[in-house]
Amino acid sequence: MDAIFKIVACNLFLMLTSYSNATTLIQNDSLNQSAIHLRQNANEIRYKYPDSALVLFEKSYQLFLKSGDTIEAANALRSKADIFENRANYSKSYDAYWSALMLTDRLEDQSIKALIYHRLGRVYSYFKREDESLKYLNKALEIQKEMAKSGTIDETEVIPYYYFIANTYRELNNIEKTEVYLDSCYQIMPETEIDFPKALIHFEKTHVLFKTNQQEKALKVMDSIFPWFEENNASYLVIFYKHWGDIHSDLNHLKKGEDYYTKALGISKEYNSHIDFTPLVHEKLSELYLKRNDYANAFLHLQTAKDLDRKFFDSRSSNNVSLLEIKDSYRKEKLKQEQQIQEQYLKQLEQEEKIRNLQIIILMVSVVFVVVIAFIYVKHLRTKHRAEKELIRKNQELENKKTQELLELKNKELAASALQLIEKEEFLKTLKSKVRGKDEKIKVHEVNKVLRSISVSNNQNWEEFKLRFIDVNKEFYNKMFAKYPNLSQGDQKICALIKLNFSSKEMSRLLGISVESVHTSRHRIRKKMNLPRSINLEDYINSL
Repeated sequence: MDAIFKIVACNLFLMLTSYSNATTLIQNDSLNQSAIHLRQNANEIRYKYPDSALVLFEKSYQLFLKSGDTIEAANALRSKADIFENRANYSKSYDAYWSALMLTDRLEDQSIKALIYHRLGRVYSYFKREDESLKYLNKALEIQKEMAKSGTIDETEVIPYYYFIANTYRELNNIEKTEVYLDSCYQIMPETEIDFPKALIHFEKTHVLFKTNQQEKALKVMDSIFPWFEENNASYLVIFYKHWGDIHSDLNHLKKGEDYYTKALGISKEYNSHIDFTPLVHEKLSELYLKRNDYANAFLHLQTAKDLDRKFFDSRSSNNVSLLEIKDSYRKEKLKQEQQIQEQYLKQLEQEEKIRNLQIIILMVSVVFVVVIAFIYVKHLRTKHRAEKELIRKNQELENKKTQELLELKNKELAASALQLIEKEEFLKTLKSKVRGKDEKIKVHEVNKVLRSISVSNNQNWEEFKLRFIDVNKEFYNKMFAKYPNLSQGDQKICALIKLNFSSKEMSRLLGISVESVHTSRHRIRKKMNLPRSINLEDYINSL
């Protein structure tokens, strides 16, 4: 009784732990799906309604954390940082990237670390922190190169990381280094149609051409890659139009330059994107109007540029660079505290992981136990089913044997009946010969009458035999008639007698024909059945 109680208690415990584990998995999956849905909505509205998109990305970040999906939580933070970066709020962008980096610090996924490092490098470049910028950009590049070397990623996935270092060097006005990293991009770039990142690399090349006084070449390249940007990356046209305006202004095509600068401002307003470039655009417009001696518009755009610069870039000015340094010190202290909290959290997670693993082991043991029981039960059913089938098979064999014996018995009766017919036929033949040999005084019409009655009797005897043969060998008769409908009644008689193993001599006596006629009939039957010489007629008929 105690043993039964223990088994019941154990099973109950297994059921409760399995239920708890399954409930946790379902809850985590539900949280994850909700977070994915929020992120999709945020991506759809990020350019039109960036503030709403930031709220949705924050909510998705919190849900991903609750579900335990650290990588997707870090991606949500990256999306937030990207919006802050596009809106020139570099301080918040910087915070978001660092939070994402702290989340992924202990993860094995190197690709997401590379993405965060390279974006941090870009943020440092906006603050003109060249050393820190290149440090993180090169970290990202090294991670990508190692993954490409190990075969984790394709070599072409390293190209964007070369590109961003080239882009940073170009912004730092180091054209020589820019060309070195652009050449690295071109060396591993596949020969395909213009796509990402090829379009961006060609665009970066136009800056080098512009800086080296090759404006006409730069314009040709711009014309060739513009359709791709227009179709695939419209928000980037803020930078594209601004650069187009710079080239035309430098060539003194002032009207075209003004048009492109105006388009750049329009795209920035439409997509809420790259607003950090708008002060530069206004500065360029101010320079352009000065060339045209339009001092009023020149002053207006210069003033706008200064207002926007104060609004967006105060933290980048020489007077306020120290703010970032203070923030870095604060961040280091905060990072230390976060690491301590994270270590405690990791210990808790390890403990929870051990409990979860124990639950999984218990669940697996339960599953194995159920599977074994099910296997034994199924095996028992199969054995029982096999025994039943064997019994049915034996009964069927016995029934077939009885049927075959009955068939053979009836065929023997038929053969005996046929032999009687032969004897009767012989008797009748003798009688006919005696009747015909009588004295001429016997009336001829009486003799003919007797002979006709004998013929009718013969036909009736044959029909009676045929009916009895068909009744006993119904399946054979049906097969033969279905397969060879062109057999005559005489042919059918020969086939029936062959089936009863009659010899040609016995057939001739029974049918009242010569042995040669029997052979002729057999030959005719073979032709109607299209049997080759290699097939024996008796064997073939017996096989039907």
